[in-house]
Amino acid sequence: MTVAHASCHCRRLVMEATLTRPLHDYAPRACDCDFCRKHGAAWLTDPSGSLRLRQRGNDSARRYRQGSDQAEFIACAYCAVLVMATYESDGHLFAALNVRTIEGTADLAAEQVAQPRLLSAEDKPLRWQQLWFADVRIEVG
Repeated sequence: MTVAHASCHCRRLVMEATLTRPLHDYAPRACDCDFCRKHGAAWLTDPSGSLRLRQRGNDSARRYRQGSDQAEFIACAYCAVLVMATYESDGHLFAALNVRTIEGTADLAAEQVAQPRLLSAEDKPLRWQQLWFADVRIEVG
């Protein structure tokens, strides 16, 4: 197991990803949609790993939906750093972590371009359920 620590700039949103392989085995997916490109986002996922988000206070995270309106993007309400994307299905939360928030990303493999905008609205959730973290917890404190 490998643990990756991440946060927004002001540290009001702090993440911890427990990965099943070494960090250098992961090639982040750089989504080519307008939203992700404008944020410079590239996504790390591990369907067998876990992802925890600790947010300082109820007002520290802002949520935004775009595109097919199925995934929710979470950004810091104070420093505006985009930290993760989530998708909920039947009460189960899936998530992807923005690698720009990880401490020590030099160990990651080269980014790969992903084109989810080419998937149908029905196919996107199926892909997310296969690729994204399936053990996700968001804590407010």
